[in-house]
Amino acid sequence: MNNRASSLTQRLNLVTQAPHAALDALVKSHAPFDSRESFARFVVAQYLFQAELQPLYNDPQLIALLPDLAERCRARQARQDLADLDMQAPAELPGAVQRPSMAEALGWIFVSEGSKLGAAFLIKRAAALGLSETFGARHLGEPAGGRAEGWKQFTRTLDGLILSAEEEAAAEHGAVAAFERFTVLLKQAYAMNAEQA
Repeated sequence: MNNRASSLTQRLNLVTQAPHAALDALVKSHAPFDSRESFARFVVAQYLFQAELQPLYNDPQLIALLPDLAERCRARQARQDLADLDMQAPAELPGAVQRPSMAEALGWIFVSEGSKLGAAFLIKRAAALGLSETFGARHLGEPAGGRAEGWKQFTRTLDGLILSAEEEAAAEHGAVAAFERFTVLLKQAYAMNAEQA
C-alpha cells in the first residue's frame, strides 16, 4: 500500500476536478437528453472513446492487475446503441492514445470506469426518451455486480498497487488526458452531426 498522505484514486480525483467540471458543463450545453437525435450524438462520442480504449481493456499486462478488465469495456454496447438509434458507427478520429505506459493506461481506465457512476443518473434521463439498458442506452447500463461494488473493487486494486512517483505522475497525466480526449470527441460528435443535418 502507499504510505503517501492520500491514495492514488484520491489524487486522480483531485487532478481531474477541473477537466471533469469543464466536460460536465460542455455535455450540459449540448443538451443530450432533449431529443433522441441529440442523445445519439452523445453516444457517438461515447463509442469513439470506448473504441479507442478497447486495446487497453484487452491488454494482457493490465488484465494481470485487473482480471475482469476485458468485461468492463463498453465499446460493444455503445456500438449497439448507435445501431438502435439508426446511427452509423463513425470512423476513428486521429489523436487516440497510442501504447501508453502501464501507469498512464491506468489513468485512462480510471476515467472510463469512473464514468459508470455518473451513468446511473444519465440512464434515468435516457428513460424519458424511451431508451434503456436493452435499447439505445446499453452503455449506461448497470455493470454485473453493481456500479458501486464494481467501482470499489477497481479502486481497491488501484490503491493496492505499489507505484513509483514517476508512475503515479504518469497515471495522473493519463487521467487528465482522458478527460481532454473525451472533450475533443464530444465536440467532434456534435460538429459532425451538425454537418450531416
